[in-house]
Amino acid sequence: MTASRGLRLRQIHATALLLTALSLAVVLLSAYLRLDGAGLGCPDGPGCYGKLLHGEPEPQAFGLARLVHRLVASLFLLLTCYLAWLAWRRPSVPQAARPATLLLLLTLALAILGFWSADPRLLLVGFLNIIGGLALVSCSWRVVLASRPGSTLESASAPTLALRLGAVALSLTVILGALIGAGYAALACPSFPACGGQWWPPASGWAALPQSFARLAAAPHAGDAGAITLNLLHRWTAVGSLLLLGAAALPALGREPARPAALALLSLLVAETALGSLTVISGFSLWLAIGHGVGAALLLATLVTLRRR
Repeated sequence: MTASRGLRLRQIHATALLLTALSLAVVLLSAYLRLDGAGLGCPDGPGCYGKLLHGEPEPQAFGLARLVHRLVASLFLLLTCYLAWLAWRRPSVPQAARPATLLLLLTLALAILGFWSADPRLLLVGFLNIIGGLALVSCSWRVVLASRPGSTLESASAPTLALRLGAVALSLTVILGALIGAGYAALACPSFPACGGQWWPPASGWAALPQSFARLAAAPHAGDAGAITLNLLHRWTAVGSLLLLGAAALPALGREPARPAALALLSLLVAETALGSLTVISGFSLWLAIGHGVGAALLLATLVTLRRR
């Protein structure tokens, strides 16, 4: 029975690793299709960013990137079903079954959401797609951690206050970043570090925020108060995440079990900050923006690892 359980854990672990790699591919391809289709990589960019919002949405070309995205997403769904079956098959593996079930439910929800994804003006659908893609990476990686040999013997000590606050700050940063991406609000803040000379969201911006969640008719123009507020809040929460998670990771470098995760977290914090800054400074380079999105997924997964340590 022990040998059989060990073999099943190795199968779950290998499948979860493959799913983590596929989820990163889904995030990368989704970001490319969304940003390139919106015009971020056009020859006249970034001025044509948000061009899909004008008039009725046109049927999108079934290009190579879209074909690969659909194939990867379909394979991901099939492997997620297989993973859940492996985890729940008697005798079940509870520590892996719970995150595997969550991953399956999330994958099914995103598959259903895909029916509305063709209309770029549906801000909520775009936002949920971005957040859902990032969550796929974290959930897949949770199964990887839960299926490691000896994972049930790991201590469950509570994370430090800095790590808890840093996780909250990072979550807010990701949510705000997803709202900026789904709402085509990046061009409202074309300068860095200040946003058009402003360092703090304008008073009128807070009142304009609810309008940012409505159905989109056009991309926000430069100087739009609601979009500026979103961008500045995103930048300030990013600073908070950098400081809090840095304060949590530095002491962890001295503890052997947590050292690799802490080092990875510090490296990703620096890389993600640089990518976000360079995206704006470069005039919103398509590939820097895509890298910023993939970096967010890796950062969330690394945070999960450090919390587990």
